[in-house]
Order: sequence, then C-alpha cells, then structure tokens
Amino acid sequence: MPQPEGAALEAVRARREQIKDKYLRAPGQRPATPTAGVHHLALICRDVEQTVRFYQEFLGFPLVELVENRDYAGSSHFFFDLGNRNLLGFFDFPGHDHPDFTETIGGVQHLALSVSAEHFAEIKAKLDAEGVDYLGPDRGVEDSLYVRDPNGIGLEFYREDLGVFAGEPLL
Repeated sequence: MPQPEGAALEAVRARREQIKDKYLRAPGQRPATPTAGVHHLALICRDVEQTVRFYQEFLGFPLVELVENRDYAGSSHFFFDLGNRNLLGFFDFPGHDHPDFTETIGGVQHLALSVSAEHFAEIKAKLDAEGVDYLGPDRGVEDSLYVRDPNGIGLEFYREDLGVFAGEPLL
C-alpha cells in the first residue's frame, strides 16, 4: 500500500503528536485497567485441521479444547494455549465462502507473541528448514519475525518481554 510522503507525511506525524499529547498519560497518572486481561482472541479459519496442524504441530501451541460453536450448528470453536494463561481461539463456518485475507479496517494486522531469544532462534531455524516465507529480522527490526498462518493471519514472534515495546516498559 502506498505510504504518505512530503506534506501529507508531516501532517500525519503532527496529528499523532497531538493525539499523544492529549491522551497519553504517565504511568502514575493512568487509570486502573477495568478488566483482568485478554481471555481469548477469536479468529476465523478456513480449515480446522490445517489450522490445528500449523499451530500445534508446527508452532508448538497445545490445542486445549475443540467443541461445536454454540451459536452456529456445525461450526467448530477451538483454543490453543499461547502461554501466560492466554488463549487463541478459532471458529470455522462450514458453508460460508470467506474471501482471502486482506489488510483492512477491522481486520487483524498481526498478533505479536513474546518469545525468548532461544525460541526466536528455534522458530527461525524451523521456518528456514521448512521453506516457510517470513519477514525479519533482516529488515531493520532485529527482534521481530513475521509469518502468516494458513488463514493469512499475521503472527509476529517478538523477542521482547511482555509489557515492553522496543526496550521500553509500557506496563
């Protein structure tokens, strides 16, 4: 997609600073978060078995539940353990013709998953060995590796602690 340039780019940057100045609060001035955290993310997959093979068999995230969706007969709802009591859920909708992934408003750009340096090296080696296409860490972002799952969902393996971004604690 085309990126803004010149005056348009400067206007975008100025607007970001205005929003930051208006809404970003220092850690001691932030209100308490009203929830306990993310219970699960719920995404849509094209093929249940293909998705299970990718997340459990290839990436190593254990499948912890697979049931029928209570809201749609025949649809599956299933969950993977992402660690730290976080779940990644999927639905399939048999009979629906879903378009291929597109990066658009309301879509998931990517899920950033915190990994150790050791796991980062392991996943990179595994992707290389299997010939799976990915981006990074060769594009100026040393601690990130980006791959798409079989549904087109972007995953980032981020060599960073939870609650930290670019070496700076956010939480």
